Amino acid sequence: MPEQVPLDFLGDLRRTHTCGQLRLADTGQRVILMGWVHRRRDLGGVIFIHLRDREGVSQLVFHADDAFAEAHDKADLLRSEYVIAVEGLVKVRTPETINPNLPTGEVEVVAEKVWILNESRTPPFPMEDNVDVNEDARLKYRYMDLRRPRMQKNIILRAKISLAIREVLDAQGFLEIETPFLTKSTPEGARDFLVPSRMYPGDFYALPQSPQIFKQLLMISGFDKYFQIVRCFRDEDLRADRQYEFTQIDREMSFPQQETIFSVIEPLLERVCAVAGFTVTAPFPRMTYKQAMRSYGTDKPDLRIPPFHCVEDLFPEDPNFATPGLPLVAIVIPNTGAPTRKERDDLKAFGQERGLRVFDDAKRLERDAPEVMAQVRARTGAGENDLLFLCGWLGEPKGHRPEETVLLAAGQLRLFAAQKFNDRNNLLNPTDFRFAWVVDFPMFEWNDEAERWVAAHHPFTSVHDEDIDKLTTDPARCRAKSYDIVLNGTELGSGSIRIHRRDIQSAVFQSLGLSTEEAEEKFGFLLEALEYGAPPHGGIALGLDRIVMILAGEKSLRDVIPFPKTAKGTDLMCDAPSSVPDKNLRELNIQVRRKQ
Repeated sequence: MPEQVPLDFLGDLRRTHTCGQLRLADTGQRVILMGWVHRRRDLGGVIFIHLRDREGVSQLVFHADDAFAEAHDKADLLRSEYVIAVEGLVKVRTPETINPNLPTGEVEVVAEKVWILNESRTPPFPMEDNVDVNEDARLKYRYMDLRRPRMQKNIILRAKISLAIREVLDAQGFLEIETPFLTKSTPEGARDFLVPSRMYPGDFYALPQSPQIFKQLLMISGFDKYFQIVRCFRDEDLRADRQYEFTQIDREMSFPQQETIFSVIEPLLERVCAVAGFTVTAPFPRMTYKQAMRSYGTDKPDLRIPPFHCVEDLFPEDPNFATPGLPLVAIVIPNTGAPTRKERDDLKAFGQERGLRVFDDAKRLERDAPEVMAQVRARTGAGENDLLFLCGWLGEPKGHRPEETVLLAAGQLRLFAAQKFNDRNNLLNPTDFRFAWVVDFPMFEWNDEAERWVAAHHPFTSVHDEDIDKLTTDPARCRAKSYDIVLNGTELGSGSIRIHRRDIQSAVFQSLGLSTEEAEEKFGFLLEALEYGAPPHGGIALGLDRIVMILAGEKSLRDVIPFPKTAKGTDLMCDAPSSVPDKNLRELNIQVRRKQ
């Protein structure tokens, strides 16, 4: 970096255009552009600068002629990421210098004046997208990473999607209402982030995992339709699609049927996809949890992959294929051609790791049992160019729903096979968006560690009317009035019709093993509120980060969140979490015990 670069003040200077705005129609105009030096080429008598801002790039030309000598001399001082302002005339490029890769590529600005507003150290990595940069470096210098075109595009898309959400919900009569960030710790779900109270030593607030209870209270308050694009916090292990802090599109309404919720969300998702340049058409398919498990082996099915089929009824007397009482699954992956021996071995190994016995050689099966396999092909619709294989359970699966154990393993194998052969058939095309609703989840699931039933979604979900009498007698058979919206194997959001009666809410707490005293201590304010004319209500929360990630074609939430944490939950840029002075800890009546 040159030393003692003379810097200018912005003063009253105002830009007339952004760097991505100039076109042929602007030829002959005097313009003022401001931005960052993206690229510099010095040809001696002429210096070319690509000037960048969030809207794009414009080419600047600095001539060494007497009339422009001062601007040329200052351009000689410019380096990557200097912040400058330039005044000049828009000129048409000669045909051989037109850049078809830039929207502004037919014109350039002949610079007459230049102001150097700030200099820059050498960037820690190039600003181009085609350069692979270590993620730790990207997160340490996030303010620089956010200047790269890919990240600018993602964050701008996020802003446009948020605006579209507000417009759609506002047009439907929803009110945007904020709920507290400092609230009470919850006993269910992920771990809370706790905030110590200085005024009440030994007591803690919790950052909300969701605004669930508060949005229900807003319905009791009579606001009828609420929404919020809200930050939520969960102290859980991180993955590519999880962060400690995340943003959800939260909405609730009074007096809804399940279809009422769907009729709000489907046009919202149509609009959001349109903002990203994609067309999807409602209504989206609906299936019950039981149907999803029986056809896809997951409660978040990827509809780009054909469903599998249970065929144990075709092998009723053959214990070599299926464990009695458990599914035998036929999986079809279309247009793969004949798999290699290694590919078949990989499928078999993947299945065995999950407790499955995989019958990978369809030709051998058809030779040994031609009539039965003809029926399998008829049921599955498998063609000659498709991959067809069977899988059954190796032993006796444990658990309260053993059939689901088998189906879950088969669902994982189905997805693995689709991914393995995707380079042949492009089955998992990332721009092929297949939404689906999954409904009627189990109300409860068994927690082996706690040795009790826990809420499959959350304890404020209504149970189906005809299953209420099973709440305390047969929790395994209770179906919830809950629903998930799924896209290409990813859950985008989850919701339910809520409990609006105290007696039913108390019965659910009892099913979860909460005593009357515990329920009163933790949720007394909600139970009391339900006695003051609580209307039937329901809603859903969608993950904004996940939606933007998929529409942007990214694989990690960190690429669509401006300032994310690492996979270990740290902030490399701010160096957080970090210790605080003992004085602050004493004010909060906290004593830290370090692990030895």
